[in-house]
Amino acid sequence: MGKSLRDLLLAFKNGDISLDEIEKQIKLNYFEEIEDKLKLDVNRQFRTGVPEVVYGKGKDIGEIIKATLKLAEKNGIALATKIEDIEKLSDEIRKYNLKNYCIKINKKAKTLIIKNKNYEVKKIGKVGILTAGTSDIPIAEEAKETLKIMGVEAITSYDVGIAGIHRLFPALKKMIEEDVCCIIVVAGMEGALPSVVASMVDIPVIGVPTSTSYGIKITPLLTMLHSCSPGIVVVNIDNGFGAGVFAGLIAKKIYKLYNKIYTKGNNK
Repeated sequence: MGKSLRDLLLAFKNGDISLDEIEKQIKLNYFEEIEDKLKLDVNRQFRTGVPEVVYGKGKDIGEIIKATLKLAEKNGIALATKIEDIEKLSDEIRKYNLKNYCIKINKKAKTLIIKNKNYEVKKIGKVGILTAGTSDIPIAEEAKETLKIMGVEAITSYDVGIAGIHRLFPALKKMIEEDVCCIIVVAGMEGALPSVVASMVDIPVIGVPTSTSYGIKITPLLTMLHSCSPGIVVVNIDNGFGAGVFAGLIAKKIYKLYNKIYTKGNNK
């Protein structure tokens, strides 16, 4: 595994490398190239708090595996989303020598996670995920896998849409008891569920419209954008990854603030 930016800075601090050498290594470390096709931003996590994720749509399986593996080598863990031929991925990945890595393929979410066996993801909080129907589950699972690489536990409850509103209340009760920092609500059709949830909780709600519908695909997006319940933000249609990142950043900020306050209090 190549040295991360943190490793380089520690080496410089300890006097193991010179100023000129660390400047050179940081430039080289900024991105990685794979066969002149893929340029990977291996240090994105240090800038944004979120590692680069491989967008699988339009890429062949070999490119997806190589890119995800390279990011895992640099960051300890990596995610690929929107993989079109998930069955082929399951067959092809067996051909690679990945004995030092844990492989997680989520066929419903169409995602791949590669994690170095020696890498531990720091746990930083909990997020709730709800879906209106079972057809919305793949997008919810994409959000869950995204949260996983950020160290956030997902408390899920699926198929609790407004067509059977009584199913929603036990799910919300559990999430409140688990002290989630926000709730991702995935819904297609008319997309009303996020508004209902936001009217019942005192934490942010992230609406994710899906393309599940009998009619015009954009309807749930417009419904969520025009919600009369405050406290909702909305990502694009079928963007479970974007919702997971947004929720993960909320959890990360709360974790940092809590630790800052806790540390400050103990130092008094």
